[in-house]
Amino acid sequence: MAEKNFKVVAETGIHARPATLLVQAASKFDSEVQLEYKEKKVNLKSIMGVMSLGIGQGADIKIIAEGSDEADALNTIEETLKREGLAE
Repeated sequence: MAEKNFKVVAETGIHARPATLLVQAASKFDSEVQLEYKEKKVNLKSIMGVMSLGIGQGADIKIIAEGSDEADALNTIEETLKREGLAE
């Protein structure tokens, strides 16, 4: 299992467009990928799950990947978060 913590820096938080980008990034991998926020975990491959968390600016989130390509999944999601200016 691989996991990493991030702080959301985007003014609008993780709304529809960035949530879609994260779901697309996670869906490329076989590993199970979860997003944790305020002790709630959702499948990062589910747009409805991600949107249900209502993640705003300044939120602390954790990405958890488990499976055969967990390291690649975590790296790709981290790159997406940073490239899109969503989290650091």
